[in-house]
Order: sequence, then C-alpha cells, then structure tokens
Amino acid sequence: MPIQLKSNIKKLFLAVAALLLIVSFSSCGKNVAFQNSSIVPAAKGNVSVKKDSNKNYSIKVKITNLAEVTRLQPSKSVYVVWMETEEALVKNIGQIKSDSGFMSSKLKASFETVTSFEPSKIFITAEDQPDVQYPGMQLILSTNRF
Repeated sequence: MPIQLKSNIKKLFLAVAALLLIVSFSSCGKNVAFQNSSIVPAAKGNVSVKKDSNKNYSIKVKITNLAEVTRLQPSKSVYVVWMETEEALVKNIGQIKSDSGFMSSKLKASFETVTSFEPSKIFITAEDQPDVQYPGMQLILSTNRF
C-alpha cells in the first residue's frame, strides 16, 4: 500500500474518531453554573440537565455554602427551584433540602427531578410556602439561559 494512501486513511480515521468524541460529549447533557448571588454571596452551585431515552429531562442541582433559609432577611421557610422554558413557561419543580448535619462542614443542598419540558433556565427563590405557583421577589440563584 502506498505511503500516501496510508496517510489519508490515518487522517480519515482521526477525523471519524474526533467526530465521535464530539458527538458523545454533546449528548451528555448540559452542565451550567449558577451566577453569583447578591442575597447569599457565598453560595455556589451548578445545574446538570440530561435528556433520557423517554425524551424527558433529568435535572440535578448541587449547591454549597447555601445559608439556612430562616437566616435570610426577611426570613423565609423554604428554597424553591423553578424552571423556565423557551416558551416562557415558569414552573415550580420542587424545594431544596439542605444538609447541614454533624459530618457536614459546609451547608450543602441538592435537588433532583425529571420533567417532560425542556428547561432553558433554572433559578431558586426563597418562599414562605413550598407549593407557590409564581416565584417571589427574593431571587437567590439563577443560571443564564442555556
């Protein structure tokens, strides 16, 4: 086999391998960081969104250094996670439970849910009740649109 043909086969193989790698990473989902919070400046976190085989979206939120909701001014009783879609639908998708137990050195919180709507933005508010239908004015964390 001529050297030129081997070189072309090698280039083709590398191009196919690179394409497969790019496709595999793009199908893994989105991982988006929350913007800095003016209400709880130490809070940091991210959101992971993945589409499953049933065409639903798995949403996972992880946060560190999230102050207890009762310590906010004004005091609230629960952190609520909201989802916004491209169609401007805003939906309460649940509440955050924090982990500040004996073995926890930082205030940590996590949240997981599945929805049939494709999210374009995730944000968290502090609320008096977990089942509110519209977000209140106390915005704690928010992602950019993704």
